[in-house]
Amino acid sequence: MPWHGEVAAPSVPAPRVGDESELLAAAQAGDAHAAHRLGRLYAQHGDRVAAKHWWELSAAAGNVDSAYNLGVWHEKHGSLEEAVAWYEIAAATGDAEAAANLASLLLEQCGDAEGAKRWFESAALAGSRSATRRLALMCEDSGELTAAREWHRRAAGDGDVASAHDLGFLAYSAGEDEESVRWWEYALRGGHADSAYCMGLYLHASRDPEGAEVYYRLAAKSEHPGAASRLGGIALSRGDLRTARAWFERAANAGRVEDQRMTAFVCVELGDCSAASHWFGRAAAGGDAESAFNYGLLLIAEFGDLAGGQHWFRQAARAGHHRAAVELGGLLSVTGELDEAREWLSDPPPAAWGRPAEPELAARAELAAAATGRRGGVSLSVTDLTEVLATWDLVTRPLHDHSDVIGWLVARSGVHASAIEHLASVRGTLLRPGSAPWPSPGEIQHVLATARDLRRRLGVR
Repeated sequence: MPWHGEVAAPSVPAPRVGDESELLAAAQAGDAHAAHRLGRLYAQHGDRVAAKHWWELSAAAGNVDSAYNLGVWHEKHGSLEEAVAWYEIAAATGDAEAAANLASLLLEQCGDAEGAKRWFESAALAGSRSATRRLALMCEDSGELTAAREWHRRAAGDGDVASAHDLGFLAYSAGEDEESVRWWEYALRGGHADSAYCMGLYLHASRDPEGAEVYYRLAAKSEHPGAASRLGGIALSRGDLRTARAWFERAANAGRVEDQRMTAFVCVELGDCSAASHWFGRAAAGGDAESAFNYGLLLIAEFGDLAGGQHWFRQAARAGHHRAAVELGGLLSVTGELDEAREWLSDPPPAAWGRPAEPELAARAELAAAATGRRGGVSLSVTDLTEVLATWDLVTRPLHDHSDVIGWLVARSGVHASAIEHLASVRGTLLRPGSAPWPSPGEIQHVLATARDLRRRLGVR
């Protein structure tokens, strides 16, 4: 936090070594500017007690820069109460830095949100871009979305790309697609990789994979792991395994277990079992049950390691992996461990949803998860949202006339109409943001149970 007056200005030139006697004489004669400059000189020499003394004299004579510097001084070396008092004196004159510092102290150390908001607004109106953004975020947190968008617009107009990115999400959640695109494009032109990635997701969700790829590549230039993962998926869909591996490895090296797993699968297809073992092992160690299961298979099939395979089958089975439990039970039966084998085979975990979703549905799910996870919100699970969307897509695919899809599903499945209506409503919100508030995590679990019940009754796996 800099002292005021560190940059030379015509009214308060920077003090120089050798100026001490001249400044001292002027300060003792009551010259407020000289006292301020003398305080700066002592501060530069590390004599903070003398600096404080001269700034107090200067501030008492009306020097705003000295009042600000006393705020900084007390924030670093003195009391919170004194820092607030001096910042208030400087901020009351319209000093943007003093108002922003005062607001930060009130918010972060005094718990005075209302006071902080008032001073952030004062700083914002005086031209502080950082205060404008802080005010926008405070308004978001308190649910004042109209005010939040206005302050974000001011910050974005002043070049704050993070606020432009936030405006893109606020518009997306409100169903204002053109505004979303406008602000995300503005932010990505300023180098905001997340906005480039969101534009890719938006275009993918809008069934424009070629356009999406352009934005994913922009984001990937800034080492965005999500973009690398998406580019890996695109290469894989084209059958280009080597390019897919390169992209998935970039995402995997960022610690994403799902991409570590995908890298391993591609390595298996390429015949590189050593690399596949490495990536399955990393993902399995990170808690990914599917990777643990496949690591076990690989250890047994390629390396003849029955003990290692059994270990990872057990890890996956304990995490609820159906096939791992069945394979473990079979392996234990062969090795004579019949009691444990019967435990796993008699009551294996239920089979999980394993169908790949259409890319546009997965993109919608990821945008919804990102939108709900902003500003400390509870992010909805991309996996759960994808399953909800993909289930509806799957079970309604045989239907040519969708005018009474709910009635058709009720008649075919026997699931209560209200449950299917709720599933349809949540699906509609995910596909058409702004048509209703985002669903809560509890709602998602409720409709997920309905989706799974529908699949079970309809015999869809």
